Amino acid sequence: MKMSKEQLHWMVKVFQPEKTVASLPGAASLTEQGRAALLGLDPEYYSTELARLAAGAKASARMLLEEPDVGAMIDQLPLRKDARLFAFGDSRTSDPQSWAVVLQELISARRPDDNISVVASAVSGDTTTHGLVRINEVLAGSPDWVLFFLGLNDAKTQGPEPTKTIVHHEETARNLAELRSRFTSETDARCLWITPAAVIERQVTKHWALSHFGVRFRNEDIAQVATAMRSLGDPVVDLFQRLDASSLNELLMEDGVHFTQAGQQRVALEIVRSWSEL
Repeated sequence: MKMSKEQLHWMVKVFQPEKTVASLPGAASLTEQGRAALLGLDPEYYSTELARLAAGAKASARMLLEEPDVGAMIDQLPLRKDARLFAFGDSRTSDPQSWAVVLQELISARRPDDNISVVASAVSGDTTTHGLVRINEVLAGSPDWVLFFLGLNDAKTQGPEPTKTIVHHEETARNLAELRSRFTSETDARCLWITPAAVIERQVTKHWALSHFGVRFRNEDIAQVATAMRSLGDPVVDLFQRLDASSLNELLMEDGVHFTQAGQQRVALEIVRSWSEL
């Protein structure tokens, strides 16, 4: 099947094969050409699109810094010199132009002498259960802050008449509590929780790729994940409330789930705004 420009773009934003196979012995030797082959994409197109997405993240950071209050927010972030931040998430964070990339660009531009790093520890499709499996890679990185943007896929369902979510909301709450417990007991890191944003349900069911796998979401299930995060007692960036239905058409791709460049820019802004107020 020959894919359209929009479909090719979606593939590169949503899937990062090097992260999916990261635990395998040969993962470190996977070349860009090999990654393109795993996605069934032309290597030249793949390389060009990655560069374009990276440029988009830089442009988003520049646009945000043109707003006077954003620079002040970056200055106020509770980050020491040489701080290490980990963005722990799924495909909304592993996106080559994700909010985590924009955040790194913002901090590097505004606080260049502070040597602050943002590491995206994110795998497309991950649930909170997957997060518990790969938590050690973040624990080993001596984090100062961990920004959790995980749980959307817990609320996913499969098939036309599902009877449960992939991870039951009670188990999601237990997983989130366990993630918090591991970090607070084994590191000095502070946690910032980012609730999953709502989706456009009708677009999910019609999307050429998601519908092929029977993927569905209900915002009432996503709301359960957001509720569990709010109950942890740590600072929360509540995207479920802040990104309302009126803004989703602009911020989400045609699949109704993943963020456009403008959406990732908005997520970065909301995180910086909430975080700077701590």
